[in-house]
Amino acid sequence: MIISLAQFQRRKESSAPPAEAPSSAHTPGVAALCRRWADPAAVALATVLIAWRASTLGQWIVDDAAITFAYARSIDEGLGPVQQPGADPVEGYSNPSWLALLLVGRRLGLFDHGALLGVSDLVLYPKALALLCTAGVLACVAAAARAVLPGRAWAVTLLTGAVLAGNLSYVAWSFSGLENPLYALTAAATGALLVRGAARGALLRPTIAASAGAIALLAALTRPDGAVLAAAYPVTVLLFLRRDGIARAVRAAALSCGTFALPYGAFLLWRRATFGLWVPNTAVAKAQKPPGLAQLSSAGELLGYGGWALALIGAACVGTALARPGLARPGLARPGPARPGLARPGPARRALAALLVPLALTLLAYGVLGRDWMALYRFATPVWVLAATALSLAAVTVWQAERLRARVLIGCALAGALLLSVTGQAAQNGRFVQRPTLSMCFVAERYGHTFNAYAAYLGLRDATVALPDLGGTLLTSRLRVVDVAGLTDRRVAEAYAAADTAGLRDYVLNDVRPELLHVHAAWTRKTGLTVPRLAAAGYVPLYREGDGGDFVRADAVRDPARIAALRERVRPALDDMVAEMRPAGCGPALRAGEGSPA
Repeated sequence: MIISLAQFQRRKESSAPPAEAPSSAHTPGVAALCRRWADPAAVALATVLIAWRASTLGQWIVDDAAITFAYARSIDEGLGPVQQPGADPVEGYSNPSWLALLLVGRRLGLFDHGALLGVSDLVLYPKALALLCTAGVLACVAAAARAVLPGRAWAVTLLTGAVLAGNLSYVAWSFSGLENPLYALTAAATGALLVRGAARGALLRPTIAASAGAIALLAALTRPDGAVLAAAYPVTVLLFLRRDGIARAVRAAALSCGTFALPYGAFLLWRRATFGLWVPNTAVAKAQKPPGLAQLSSAGELLGYGGWALALIGAACVGTALARPGLARPGLARPGPARPGLARPGPARRALAALLVPLALTLLAYGVLGRDWMALYRFATPVWVLAATALSLAAVTVWQAERLRARVLIGCALAGALLLSVTGQAAQNGRFVQRPTLSMCFVAERYGHTFNAYAAYLGLRDATVALPDLGGTLLTSRLRVVDVAGLTDRRVAEAYAAADTAGLRDYVLNDVRPELLHVHAAWTRKTGLTVPRLAAAGYVPLYREGDGGDFVRADAVRDPARIAALRERVRPALDDMVAEMRPAGCGPALRAGEGSPA
């Protein structure tokens, strides 16, 4: 039988093995790609949203941050932990880990070296660190959400980012140049670690216990009140403790506490040996008192600022999630046997309970701290992060468990509450944006450059200036600087701690006897350096500002006529500067003696 060519070809094709279909495991489809990149995209988008909100503050860096900048300069130049060349070692900063990041930047040529595109790296570098920490915070939120809602972690991350972007207190202080973003990152990392450990029943693993202690150590070295996070892990373990697992829980808690306490104790011994104190000098100057009930109640102010509607909806969602143990991770939520040592309710319930522990601790720490003079709740940054995470995680958990109508109601309620929160803050936020808390650039110009010019015009060599606004001054002054706020001066700090105003005045006017001096507003009352007392000590005004101003010791000037001439010369420029209080920028660098005088 003859077989045609066409039949042969057909048989050949039919006998050939079928082509291998593309494997979804190796070539993921669009849906799989979206699922894979949803969480990183949410982190990136939320970071951009917060950065956009921060851009409304321009190049603002708060002056207190510049004190740490000055210490970074001194340490990197081999002078040790001093505020300026020739000064005694004083721990005038309270953020060693943030100082270390600034030192790394300076050593790499990224900080305190010049400008990029006309913007000083004193502004760019700390804001870049803040942006990285912000991304890290949101990555921690996504990691925590994946342990409870693996398919909705992106939603939790975006909602958290929206809540934080709408909160100018969080945004402003995270991008202020201070250590707030690093502290926020440690709080978020603590929350993520506890959530993941609790949701997966793995809280007692040695790696989690040691990691919790290490993160708490970083927090304590970032801010003194960050040490409160060392209690987060032991308290969470206690929260889920079962009678048959006490020994294992004790071992885990001891490991966490030891990981924190041993290196932190070594740091305290170094501090004592170097500076003669167990606490930073800044804590002595602020004269922290034991908190009273009225002071603890100040934490309630945060609810008013954050928005009562948002707080109530968040509390309702958290309460619903805690009251409904069936809420769990889709496909991963089989309760299974309880792990030895820990009780095992539903994953969402465990996760939220664990997250509430560091939130409560940071809220308590905020209430214990003395009231800060700076606007917009500077010490509340970790509270905002943990509260926003708890609200978002609870809201998305409840939303996923409900039907369409309830989901619409939850979404509308959250959107409305967030809008009310933003509009409720508008007046307070608007005042801050128009005139943010004392900026580094203003202080550098108003006190650093201005008092340099005073000394040059009056012929004062090797002069000393005493004043309370320090950061920008230290970066630009050619003079020896004495801090009448006490942050970098041990004698002044001890006078504040002892409420010894007379001793403070005696130290400044008789022991230091500076050639130049400035006080204004509250500092006139706190120091007792009033105009009559200054006049009695031989000081005459160069520029009057309210009930204080700029003064010079008359007997230090060889030509008294120059004092009157200088007084007339500086008044117009200083009137404008004091009224504005917000220079456009710092210029390419801040160096001692650089820049144009007022």
